[in-house]
Amino acid sequence: MPRRTATMLASTLMLIALLCAGVFITVPYSELSPGPTVNTLGDHGGEPVLQISGRKTYATTGHLNMTTVRVTSADYKMNLVEAVYGWLSHDNKVVPHDTLYPDGKTEEQSTQENAEEFSQSQESAKVAALDKLGVPVQSWVIVATVVKGSPSEGVLHAGDVIKAVDGTAVKVPTDVAKLVTKHKAGEKVVFTIVPAAEQAAAEKANRAATKARDITITTTRSDDENAERAIVGISAGTDHTFPFTIDIKLADVGGPSAGLMFALGIYDKLTPGSLTGGKFVAGTGTIDDDGVVGPIGGIEMKTVGARDKGAQYFLTPADNCAAAASDTPDGLTLVKVGTIGDALNALKDIRSGDTGDLPKCSTK
Repeated sequence: MPRRTATMLASTLMLIALLCAGVFITVPYSELSPGPTVNTLGDHGGEPVLQISGRKTYATTGHLNMTTVRVTSADYKMNLVEAVYGWLSHDNKVVPHDTLYPDGKTEEQSTQENAEEFSQSQESAKVAALDKLGVPVQSWVIVATVVKGSPSEGVLHAGDVIKAVDGTAVKVPTDVAKLVTKHKAGEKVVFTIVPAAEQAAAEKANRAATKARDITITTTRSDDENAERAIVGISAGTDHTFPFTIDIKLADVGGPSAGLMFALGIYDKLTPGSLTGGKFVAGTGTIDDDGVVGPIGGIEMKTVGARDKGAQYFLTPADNCAAAASDTPDGLTLVKVGTIGDALNALKDIRSGDTGDLPKCSTK
């Protein structure tokens, strides 16, 4: 066999071997890609995303799209060829598997966590929108979760309203931890609570809950780096009673990042005129009860997904601006927002066409 032919054959066989190895060798990475984007002012799955009853609503135009990111499942084994393709792809992003599923978290655990964050983001979106409209919302501190095997298991329950700790009234969730950690591990702490069932019955009957009771719990040591800290094994959260019904219907979506766009959609439906002036606006960002917008993950994927759907403007959390601006899709204007008020001001400029002073994102 001529030397040249032999060399070409050997090279071909080596290339085939490398490709086969790349297919069968798995790597500890996961992939993010642009996910669906949904207009919060429109329909999804045959029904309106935002359904409001008990309050006058107004017709809307344009788009206020929330955006998502697709991720590979926890048990997906990425091979070397896929990883290299993802690294080279402009629209996808390859990240260490532990970034998405830390500490061996299963897909079921991740899905449950995302569902809880999604539910909380909806509540905060409603509160933030109504607060901006001057509509009062009743709020109270509740037991959000109870840690299995903790002193609170079987004693406190998710949804219980925490009225006081050691006789001191509780106004915000952080008050609970502050009052509990005044104790040493092994000491007793007294929770004044309204059981979740009583609270639910009171809300249904449109009356104030009255069946508060004291429950004594013995604290234990924290198992984190601050082992001297006393805990009872709960996390506190906030629940609300709204003066009318706001339902958000959007299946197969998780996480807190749609909060800002839900809040804007609610605000738009409850006010005359159109926030967008018919423009296609997309965006992302967490939101808290005070209307503060927080950063999210996968910003580069979300801007790509939004632009592919036709978005002209993208409302971007301030802390995500630099990353988003480093690779902005052509034709998309990134608008920096830190609060729902910032977003409303930006939308005013967008619908008027006076966009010269929009707070645009930069890489600095």
